[in-house]
Amino acid sequence: MTKILAFIEQRDGQIKKSSFEAAKTAFDLSQKLNATVEAVCLGNEVNNIDAVGGFGISKINFLKNPALEKYSSAYTDLVTDFINQNNFDIILFSATSLGRDLSPKVSARLNCGLAVDCINLDIVENNIIATRPIFAGKALLDLKLNSEKKIFVLRPNVFSAGTPNENKAEVNTINVEVSEPKVKVTEISKSEGKLDVAEADIIVSGGRGMKGPENFKMIEELAQLLGAAVGASRAVVDAGWRPHSEQVGQTGKTVSPTLYIAIGISGAIQHLAGMRSSKFIVAVNKDKDAPIFQSADYGIVADLFEILPALIEEIKKLKQ
Repeated sequence: MTKILAFIEQRDGQIKKSSFEAAKTAFDLSQKLNATVEAVCLGNEVNNIDAVGGFGISKINFLKNPALEKYSSAYTDLVTDFINQNNFDIILFSATSLGRDLSPKVSARLNCGLAVDCINLDIVENNIIATRPIFAGKALLDLKLNSEKKIFVLRPNVFSAGTPNENKAEVNTINVEVSEPKVKVTEISKSEGKLDVAEADIIVSGGRGMKGPENFKMIEELAQLLGAAVGASRAVVDAGWRPHSEQVGQTGKTVSPTLYIAIGISGAIQHLAGMRSSKFIVAVNKDKDAPIFQSADYGIVADLFEILPALIEEIKKLKQ
């Protein structure tokens, strides 16, 4: 019988939202393929790890070691060995920074096919047909992996996790040994309280049109009012106005929020490649010929320094 494995990512002891999407997708596939499904998570202390049961997975294998609190090359060895020892055929990762880094390494170790940035998985004649964007999002490719084992990496916010039920997964804790890593993480710095653009449901992004880093205070204020993440174009990041973690685009993060607000972004093809799959796109730019308007659902041709303050004030009134 086919065996499916969902990789569950945790950060600081909390399971990431995108992992629940991977869990639900793995369960849905198991129903269609008449397969068994499990999950695997690596770490030391993880809160509510049995919550994956609410998305259809009845068993999660927890590979535990204090050294796994920080990501290291040990993940590759442990995940690969676990897959081989338990004969899993289909493995699902989420296309987070960790998933994008880990999945090709595991694929190389397993000598198996890898489909990255999938936005849909269909079953045709008992085969999984994956759909992924190509040519910077201008076209979609349907593909089938012919290898014995198969790895699919899912774009976050595309596959719905749905509403979980009250089921709890059985937690199979496995204490593992971790070899001394060749590279050690000595410190992790992160922006406290800020949403990750890769997983946010609403994103407010700024571009060169903001004219300077000091003006991003308006972007941050609008994002806070909307409960959104702050994004940025490559030009802004290259200029040092915003951190790379906020960059949206071909050389940054690929996002699929429900609402993407592009402020002062012209819409270069590299940027569009990272956000074209957003469900609704709103663009504000004073250039009526800016490429961003070709992808936008709603466009405002105006000076952003007039529109942003007015928009912020109106939202404040609505929230009151």
